[in-house]
Amino acid sequence: MVSLSIRQLARAVLLSTTLTSAAEITSDTHFYGQSPPVYPSPPMTGTPSWAAANAKAVALVSQMTLEEKANITVGYTPRTGCSGETGTVPRLNWPGVCISDAGNGLRNTDFVNGWPSGIHVGASWNRNLAYQRALHMGGEFKTKGVHVALGPVVGPLGRVAQGGRNWEGFSNDPYLCGTLAGETVRGIQEAGVTAATKHYIANEQETNRNPSGDVEAVSANIDDKTLHELYLWPFANAVHAGAGSVMCSYNRVNNSYSCQNSKLLNGILKTELGFEGFVVSDWGAQHTGLSSAAAGLDVAMPSSSFWGVDGGNLTQAVKNGSLAESRVTDMATRLVASWYQMGQDVGFPARGIGMPSIFYTPHPPVYARDPSSKQFLIDGALEGHVLVKNVNNALPLKKPKLLSVYGYDAPSPLEMNVGGLNDLIGGTWVYGYESVLDYLSFISGAPATQIAFNGTIISGGGSGANSPAYISAPFDAIKEQAYQDDTSLFWDFMNVDPAVDTNTDACLVFINAFASEFVDRSGLHDDYSDALVKNVASKCNNTIVTIHNAGIRLVDQWIEHPNITAVIFAHLPGQDSGRALVQLMYGQQSFSGKLPYTVAKNESAYTNGGKPSLPEGDYTLFPQSTFSEGVFIDYKYFDQKNITPRYEFGFGLTYTTFSYSDLVIKKLDGVCTAPTPPPSPIIPGGIASLWDVVAQVTATITNTGNMTCSEVAQLYVRIPGGPLKQLRGFSKVGVPVGGTVTVEFDLMRRDLSTWDVASQGWVLQGGGYELWVGTSSRDLPLKGTLMI
Repeated sequence: MVSLSIRQLARAVLLSTTLTSAAEITSDTHFYGQSPPVYPSPPMTGTPSWAAANAKAVALVSQMTLEEKANITVGYTPRTGCSGETGTVPRLNWPGVCISDAGNGLRNTDFVNGWPSGIHVGASWNRNLAYQRALHMGGEFKTKGVHVALGPVVGPLGRVAQGGRNWEGFSNDPYLCGTLAGETVRGIQEAGVTAATKHYIANEQETNRNPSGDVEAVSANIDDKTLHELYLWPFANAVHAGAGSVMCSYNRVNNSYSCQNSKLLNGILKTELGFEGFVVSDWGAQHTGLSSAAAGLDVAMPSSSFWGVDGGNLTQAVKNGSLAESRVTDMATRLVASWYQMGQDVGFPARGIGMPSIFYTPHPPVYARDPSSKQFLIDGALEGHVLVKNVNNALPLKKPKLLSVYGYDAPSPLEMNVGGLNDLIGGTWVYGYESVLDYLSFISGAPATQIAFNGTIISGGGSGANSPAYISAPFDAIKEQAYQDDTSLFWDFMNVDPAVDTNTDACLVFINAFASEFVDRSGLHDDYSDALVKNVASKCNNTIVTIHNAGIRLVDQWIEHPNITAVIFAHLPGQDSGRALVQLMYGQQSFSGKLPYTVAKNESAYTNGGKPSLPEGDYTLFPQSTFSEGVFIDYKYFDQKNITPRYEFGFGLTYTTFSYSDLVIKKLDGVCTAPTPPPSPIIPGGIASLWDVVAQVTATITNTGNMTCSEVAQLYVRIPGGPLKQLRGFSKVGVPVGGTVTVEFDLMRRDLSTWDVASQGWVLQGGGYELWVGTSSRDLPLKGTLMI
């Protein structure tokens, strides 16, 4: 199973262009062979962690007829508000499953919570919070009768800075993203709900994500080494955590659609990673019938013209010898095994019972909000805020006499309500468009606004949005704090050049950067918001800027203005947004978030200028996006090109200071450090010995300031032949004033290995591995070497 390298792909493209004499390519046959075929699709094996569920599934599926097995592999038009529903087997009392969006909370229903989005969780760098968020969120899915939660998102990873869905994922670093994804899978599934990790794989842009007219979906052309070391990495974490489902993506990979790419599904996911769950298509991402079944697709959503309304085409294919019945049996077994693995055969609510299809007609209420979730909602909101500038202790605020509040992002949206009879999408809240004045531009794929002008944002838009029980906007919480402190307030949310009372103690400016599924962002900053900030700063010598950003937002238009004293990347905090922000701004809590991405000084510093790839030249009908940068994205790219960022990956201020000392690096005794992993079985996540701990690192953190705060200690490693440094450990710890805490990092064989294309395996090289520990990717005071 040898994949093409980037050089080979480039040569193939060049040769193709030469042979066609620069003529526009009009046939998909031109690209055949760029993604190697891998057949047959491996059956579920029932590894120890899945053995009991597998045995039950085999017993049940063995009683199904061929028609019944085929019937449960296709989606049906939901009778509820579920995003999708599979077929059922009434004869055997198998109810089918409800599948619903998404990884940031249950969407399109009432009586659930609006959780912090993926980017906000990433900025928290907090494993336990990721787990608790998922556990409580999963409980809401279960109460509503949803068997499968469509999340977490680990693709897009964030290669395209303007990507419309980057906010749904945790980080563009695979280690941080993968670690938090693993905790999310664990939490959702411990609540009894299957986690469908998505979008597999290299789904890095919304532009041309689907075929349209004569134009096919964009192809992510990616070499084998980059695939394994970057984009596959977090999927391996999710599979290792036991993910019961993986969603294949819309795009093509090496010019083969993801949901019919046998190399990706059969060769890598089901064989190399030992995945035991079922592969479900993204909605409408299936483009062939027999080819997708043979390539490893197990469930087609939301329906399938290719497999037939009730799977009838699959049945016919088996009967005429085109498809082995064992493949259909395995498709059904994987789906049913996931159902058993999550304990959904006992005491699970009726399918979609809390997911009404229409809200303005009578429907029975199903209350899914658990009071025990409150603490994790507010903690999650708090910890994803990142303070990047704080001059002269502008923050925390100390009972100011007068505050002036500006910007369209400060108040609540003017509407958050179910849609009526003539509403196209059932209400702006269904897709997270409460604060967007013209949501049609997003769902039509037309160029869309960069900002949500109709109020604060707590999530991005599209299927990854959630359904908040309420929205605590910044201005709501500011007013309450002003009441407590006897502070006077002025505000202006309408004008780009507002007046400022010269007696104001501080000017609080609120802007946002909105992003949504369906369309990529048109830029990384907008002129209106930048003008607002500069106009206020020209009149107010204590201007504090808060940005609710659904992705990277550049600030160099105004960041060095002497009157701008503090800047907060507030990300997407969920329904407790304002409440959390005010606690931070007034010092009731300290900031503790760190950037899960790099903020550049200019768009040009990012891969391809931060822009998606477009159809061009000979490839106007078959858009190509060649990942020629390899693993060098975000901070690795900045390091490689020696680019100074505005704010580096992992950066974030608190209300105190920390010092680092006492670095200790220890290779564990008796651990095998041979180049290839010791012989061991394939488990979910790959070869078992790849997950062995081979070394441990410790360091001491001292709080040298005057406030108890949490610090995120970060471990970076230079793997021989790889990027200058790669994140390979992090630990978030609370440190009391004057106190010290020892942080520990485990380094697995996997963390130190590189993918060898020739041998198609992970290799641990001998020699010295430079290690650094510190507070960000460019502030690393401790340095040492691990010898292998």
